[in-house]
Amino acid sequence: MRMVLSDILRNGLRDQNPGLVQLLGLCPLLAVSTSVANALGLGVATLAVLVTSNAIAALAGPWLPREVRLAVFVLVIAAAVTSVELAMSGWWPGLHDSLGIFLPLIVTNCLVLARAESFASRQPLAHALADGLAMGLGFLLVLLALGAGRELIGHGSLGAGMDLLLGRSDAGSGWRLFPERHGLLLALLPPGAFVLLGLMLAMMNAWSSARRRAGHASGASVAEPAS
Repeated sequence: MRMVLSDILRNGLRDQNPGLVQLLGLCPLLAVSTSVANALGLGVATLAVLVTSNAIAALAGPWLPREVRLAVFVLVIAAAVTSVELAMSGWWPGLHDSLGIFLPLIVTNCLVLARAESFASRQPLAHALADGLAMGLGFLLVLLALGAGRELIGHGSLGAGMDLLLGRSDAGSGWRLFPERHGLLLALLPPGAFVLLGLMLAMMNAWSSARRRAGHASGASVAEPAS
């Protein structure tokens, strides 16, 4: 079924957000998001792989036999991840080293394969590109929110280490909000990541419930006959 572009963007950013609704790709989401710089680097890399793999799946998917389609998509995703990793190693070596094994592990991110197989291969190119962009941006925004929260609580700073992305030595300190010695170590450890993600999920669910109640209330007021 073909969708409107606005629906595709809304699904990726809100209704079917991969990090807060579908809960896909949680391993790198929780492991790497210790700072804004790491979160932004991994998010951009995942976005590039999603857009590339979706585009190729939309072009090649209709022509591939069902028996080999998944294998071809895995090879395409692996090639895209390798290209992104090599580019990052050449242009941003510090960030590449900081992300470590989680950069090549984008190949195993079920979000990328799921979008290529379940959506992009069944849609025209424009819709597949929009879906890759929307899902990638949705994943990136969750990464950034989690990375900013963990860096702020754990280090007392925001944007430290941005020189790894910007290539400027004067961009590495970021904004210092309180001394690092007052930071909470738990926020930088995996249990802290689970706690913060749980709080984000609770806020997302509360907001969704409030929207549904408001929609039901408005629908009931419209249906009520005038006296």
